[in-house]
Amino acid sequence: AGFIKSPLSQKRLTQDSVELYCEAIGNPIPEIQWWFEGNEPNETYAQLWDGARQDRVKINATYNLHSTSTICIANLSSEDSGMYECRASNDPDRNHLSKSPKVKWIRSQANVFVIERPDIKTQVTTVAGKVILSCNMTTPSLAIDGHEWIHGDKILQTDKDSSLFTSHTIEGKMEEHSGIYECVYKTNPEIKGQVNISVAPQVVAYKKSEHGNEGDTGVLTCKCSSFPAVKTWVWYKNGQEVSAAIINGSGRYIIKSSGNKTELRILKLSIEEDMGDYHCNATNDYGFGGAVINLRVRSRLAALWPFLGIVAEVLVLVTIIFIYEKRRKPDEVPDGKSG
Repeated sequence: AGFIKSPLSQKRLTQDSVELYCEAIGNPIPEIQWWFEGNEPNETYAQLWDGARQDRVKINATYNLHSTSTICIANLSSEDSGMYECRASNDPDRNHLSKSPKVKWIRSQANVFVIERPDIKTQVTTVAGKVILSCNMTTPSLAIDGHEWIHGDKILQTDKDSSLFTSHTIEGKMEEHSGIYECVYKTNPEIKGQVNISVAPQVVAYKKSEHGNEGDTGVLTCKCSSFPAVKTWVWYKNGQEVSAAIINGSGRYIIKSSGNKTELRILKLSIEEDMGDYHCNATNDYGFGGAVINLRVRSRLAALWPFLGIVAEVLVLVTIIFIYEKRRKPDEVPDGKSG
């Protein structure tokens, strides 16, 4: 027996992908093949291979106890609409070109409809301290049962309106709410539009002031959670030109930057050379931003000062007691008793 476990009728949008899954049971273990018949009147079934349709077709099969096979078609176009057929057989002559198989292929089918993706115009506007996101479907093709607005994993707004236009209002400045937002049209299949709030990097220092001991390693960190991601990070010390930026691996400096975070490590801190303000500057396609971190370097003896102070206080106290005892008059000797 063989059958397709995916839904037998699927709707997809152009540029999306579709995946079909097939299983077959038999002894010996049957082979699984995928075939396709388009919607053209004179079109007949043709076998599909891994890498077909300019490498948009991927087929993965396993033969262990029973047969399983998955076909995935990426970047769908209207030509991908049609009937997909999973065929399974364990007849030894199943692939012989001149012999008719003793056992027919067992077949299971799924119909895939590829619908032209409608055009959605998106816009971001700011009005009186508010940010308004909007989507407008200009080429409607499916019935709309409502909308959703999504940011990351959070649903911000939902309605049951059938309008082609939908909007979402955010209180505050763009810099505080940058990121990727999605307007979702409740259709079959769902249609999504992407609205980006893009700003220059909003950089913050992990700590505005850092302390380190002489000879230790100092670590300064800056972060940026705004969208889009940072392209380049630059560090330089106060009093230097930006063009004289700190170079990773030069001298005692090590810089580690990954996306929206950068870290400057200074090896063997020196009081004379390393104290001061350090600037971390970030750049993306919309501009640049930066933050300042003040680094203070303490002498290695600094940790001993409290202990030495206590020792000094004890010594002074002992000295005072010793002097007092020395200067105090001895007690008078009592008179002896007469016999």
